[in-house]
Amino acid sequence: MNKWWRIAGWSFLTVLVMVVLGFARNEQEKSLVQKPAVSISVVDENAFLTEEELLVRLKRKKMLFPGQRIEDLKTHEIEDYIRGMHEVESVDVYRRMGGHWSIRVQVRQPLSRIFNQHGESFYVDSKGATMDPSPNFTARVLVFSGAIPDRSDSLTVDDIINNDSLKSIRLLDDIYRISNYVCHDAFLRAQISQVHRTTGGDFVLIPQVGGHTIIFGSARTDEEVKEKMDKLKVFYKEGLPYEGWNKYETINLKFRNQIVCKKKTEETEI
Repeated sequence: MNKWWRIAGWSFLTVLVMVVLGFARNEQEKSLVQKPAVSISVVDENAFLTEEELLVRLKRKKMLFPGQRIEDLKTHEIEDYIRGMHEVESVDVYRRMGGHWSIRVQVRQPLSRIFNQHGESFYVDSKGATMDPSPNFTARVLVFSGAIPDRSDSLTVDDIINNDSLKSIRLLDDIYRISNYVCHDAFLRAQISQVHRTTGGDFVLIPQVGGHTIIFGSARTDEEVKEKMDKLKVFYKEGLPYEGWNKYETINLKFRNQIVCKKKTEETEI
């Protein structure tokens, strides 16, 4: 008999807990949605998306509205919508107790901005993908201009590298190699501000200091880019301090294992 009472008691307690939890959940579902705790993570100062702009977009899509209850909060739909924003790399939207909820966003990191030959502008990010410019923010990154046929689309650097036909007509992979190297080198990042591509197919680096240009040529492989950049850094640190920053007209890196420098009135080989 005592065993039976113990079983009955535990069964009653289990049912009571389930009823209480169900009641609490029902009350929570009817509670009003609070303002979300928004966390937007950026790698540097290039904050393409702010909390204010994010909430404005959600309200514009009627995903947030006055008097909204928790039962009307579609976190999965909100997460999918935010993930589709071109500035966003990853997102996590989740509920918490008492009508509270959170949005955590990782924003994409731009490496360079392209002004192509069609009069269009877009960014290349750290993953080698294109992204549209923001109407509210301009990133301070390396600028590419000139004879660049590429446009902003769904193709990434990896897509181009693994497709021989795309490699022959696209420059996104070349631009990414130069951008990635300059972005991760403090000296070059401070020195190189713009890159122009000539109609002859050469990339020309335009420094912020000195009255010269740097003929870089092609950028078909990581090894080629590294070799040329290393030559340039050595020349900047060991050659220019003795010759003067405004003495040269051009610094040509196209030739293997050497730098050809053209002065105002003559050409020298180093």
